[in-house]
Amino acid sequence: MKRIDVISMIARKAEEKNSLIVCNIGLPSRELHHVKDRTGNFYMLGSMGLASSIGLGLSLSVPKRHIIAIDGDGSVLMNMGSLATIAHQRPENYLLVVIDNGTYGSTGDQPTATSLGTDLGAVARGAGVQEVHTADNENEIEHILKKIDRGVIVVRVDAGNASVPVIGLSPEEIIERFMAECARPSE
Repeated sequence: MKRIDVISMIARKAEEKNSLIVCNIGLPSRELHHVKDRTGNFYMLGSMGLASSIGLGLSLSVPKRHIIAIDGDGSVLMNMGSLATIAHQRPENYLLVVIDNGTYGSTGDQPTATSLGTDLGAVARGAGVQEVHTADNENEIEHILKKIDRGVIVVRVDAGNASVPVIGLSPEEIIERFMAECARPSE
């Protein structure tokens, strides 16, 4: 299973629930934009390691909207403290999906610690996150996404990037349309 397959499933869930999405930097954002561009998607163009934190902050500031953060294993390893903060805040409207391909996919597929045995599901549990789910195939992630709306999901995928175009929006356009969507009342 490829990262873009999981991103497609997350995009469908977000559309069904009218969720806001905060997506990890680099190729994951490009893949989400390619799969399903919408005003409710925030494509991070910088600040590696902060999708989980930005998603958490958004969930606390817009409590009537459902928030999904898509992060990578390298980014979560860079900001593991966010897992403890997520655990202690326990927002009802926040789901963090960590797509673990064992590499820094946007910078050349250098191996991350998860390729050496670090288990981000166990790390999230150790940080105090009560709802942690793991998936290793399409059927598992599809089933989990249908029933879970909060907590942390760690899904293992194959290394590699989809060949997708660069996002054709400026940083200003991305933030302006996303902020307008955040301000819109939930349905």
